[in-house]
Amino acid sequence: MELDGERYDGLASCRTGGIIHKHKVIQGHSIICFGGEDWWYHHPHSKNHLMRRFARGGNQVIFVNSISMGLASLTNKDLLPRIARKLRSYAKRARITEEGITVVSPLTVPFFGSRVARAANRALLSAQIGALARRRGLTGPVLWIAIPTAVEMIGRLDESLVVYQVSDKYDANTMDHATDPTLISHLHERALNAADIIFYSGRKLFAEAERGRERSYLLEQAVDFEHWSKVGSGEVEIAPQVAHVPRPRLGYFGAIEPWLVDQELIKCAGRERPSWHWVFIGNRSRGLEIENLPNVHFLDPVAYEELPRYAAGFDVCVLPWETERAFTNYGSAIKVREYLATGKPVVIAPLPEYEPMRDVLRIARSRDDFLRLIQDALDERGEEASRARQASVAGGTWDVRAEWVSDLIEKALVAKRMTGDK
Repeated sequence: MELDGERYDGLASCRTGGIIHKHKVIQGHSIICFGGEDWWYHHPHSKNHLMRRFARGGNQVIFVNSISMGLASLTNKDLLPRIARKLRSYAKRARITEEGITVVSPLTVPFFGSRVARAANRALLSAQIGALARRRGLTGPVLWIAIPTAVEMIGRLDESLVVYQVSDKYDANTMDHATDPTLISHLHERALNAADIIFYSGRKLFAEAERGRERSYLLEQAVDFEHWSKVGSGEVEIAPQVAHVPRPRLGYFGAIEPWLVDQELIKCAGRERPSWHWVFIGNRSRGLEIENLPNVHFLDPVAYEELPRYAAGFDVCVLPWETERAFTNYGSAIKVREYLATGKPVVIAPLPEYEPMRDVLRIARSRDDFLRLIQDALDERGEEASRARQASVAGGTWDVRAEWVSDLIEKALVAKRMTGDK
């Protein structure tokens, strides 16, 4: 298979220090991935990065955009914008990415609280994804699900293996949908029971796992190191949208939700450090209290390929999350490793996921601490700390993760064949 002038023979490829390293990934398989996000509208998550590498390795991949866990409540200010975004995703139908991945947004009933609705979705999804898989020539696919509601597809796509990736504390998310958390927990447990391999995307999730422990693994976040490390070389031109913002600039990219971002922290900084300018890049929900602050700047979502040009203009990369909320506290924030790969100073709210990296991260234990650590980062001089940050993530690439996951999948397939189980 040819891609960007390089040949991929079942190998994912990465470049470090001018040397191309090859990583063996599964080859000749079919994979159907039910992601928990939308390929077209969200910052690439772990599933996105892994599926790209599997496709480059010579596998047939279908990526199913999030079938959601239900509509948000009628009082949610983002209900109509989210419906509009989903309709735009439907309009794309089934499209093929440059790697050869078929990305599809299937039609579903956006309710999961009743057996009738779930039965309707089973029929709709089985018909749509099954037909698409047949047209694309997929046989005996590895079924990879990363959202509890996709458990209804287990046993309906003639799959050879079931992988369940637990990316969040699903039953603690009461902000984005109105589905009963008890039902979400029930679907989650069904997926745990049925999966051949269970991946946890966060340390706290993995530490608390009990069911299916013998089939469970911690799938740490990784980084496209070459993509982000070029920021540290000084060769990347700063995007004009960032360059016009006064310095110092505190930069963040990703979801911007009222319940996610610590707005009290931003307001406090506005009073005590009015010369600092906060730059938020990404999908912004309605109802933010910091929208009109003079030192807060919101930029529209930026394509992943272009984001390093924006990060190049940050003086400090920040993760100002409200981590006292249960759902957020389980997060593994892929952007933290991307921040580190740039070499820029990084200040984050406390997350169990990143405590082992506190030697290269500034982890704030309070709002006052957050402001103090930002000032400390702005005062940083020399290149030693920057090099240490990059070195801390240089070996943890998505190519390495894809090779490790591939080995687990191959072993699980062999074990099923040996036991006579498909």
